[in-house]
Amino acid sequence: MSDRSYQPTPSHLRAFVAVARYRHFGTAATQLGITQPSLSQALVALEQGLGVQLIERNTRRVLVTEAGAQLLGRATAALDAADGLVSAAAGLDGCLTGVLRLGMIPTVAPYVLPALLPAVRATYPDLVPKIVEDHTVRLLDALRAGTIDVAVLAGPIADSGLVELPMYTEDFVLAVPAGHVLAGRDDLTVADLRGLPLLLLDEGHCLREQTLDLCRSVDFAPDAGDTRATSLTTVVQCVAGGLGLTLLPRSAVRVEIARNGLSTAEFAQPAPGRTIGLAYRASSARSTEFGALASLLADGVLSEAPAGISRA
Repeated sequence: MSDRSYQPTPSHLRAFVAVARYRHFGTAATQLGITQPSLSQALVALEQGLGVQLIERNTRRVLVTEAGAQLLGRATAALDAADGLVSAAAGLDGCLTGVLRLGMIPTVAPYVLPALLPAVRATYPDLVPKIVEDHTVRLLDALRAGTIDVAVLAGPIADSGLVELPMYTEDFVLAVPAGHVLAGRDDLTVADLRGLPLLLLDEGHCLREQTLDLCRSVDFAPDAGDTRATSLTTVVQCVAGGLGLTLLPRSAVRVEIARNGLSTAEFAQPAPGRTIGLAYRASSARSTEFGALASLLADGVLSEAPAGISRA
């Protein structure tokens, strides 16, 4: 039975949200910067105050109960509201400050951060970004659970609980070994991919799915064999070693091609590509701040952008 006088504290709510997200008490405690006993005490206090079991735990696994699943969204929204209240009370409306947990997909982070982080330091000196690099699905889960604040990923996102701010679009470019018959071409079509030995990122990467979708559109299923890679850098090194070809987003070309001494082949316009956006929870009270961050990030990418990258 719930205690009608009980008022959950932000620390109690954060404990619940973190455990629900990570399904592991040790990991959740580490992410919150507290001890595991403190985390457990906070969760127990919340469950006792609400009069419901939120998390089912035993020696082998951690599960979110049905009640926990129903209340998780409200807990996250309450934390968003509390964060918004603190920002407004400090007169920070529209000004980025404090810790910002920023998720980024692996095919964006290495190529955007060199421009983004100096711009953040110069424009928002009181902002402390905490970068979380992960696959799209896990970043979306982290957003919903409230363990990150915003995420930079390839859209579109089909989730009514999240807001997506498109920032820039970029073409895909085909990376080929130096001296390859396609090197230097600028008139490729998607149909030209048919039959090519395309190398793919490992499962979970959105770029893998985007490449497969392009191939399916011309009735082609690439066979990457036993080659598996979790980073674009590794895939490109495989291309340099003659194991195949791969599609790169335009923002990665300057770094990856120069480092590995490769060549490229480009598509005729309109070229296939992707749109990169900034996503955050619709319940967040920091939409103005996140809009400013999206503009800053887009400006940083576009300031050094070659042809093939444009504002969304």
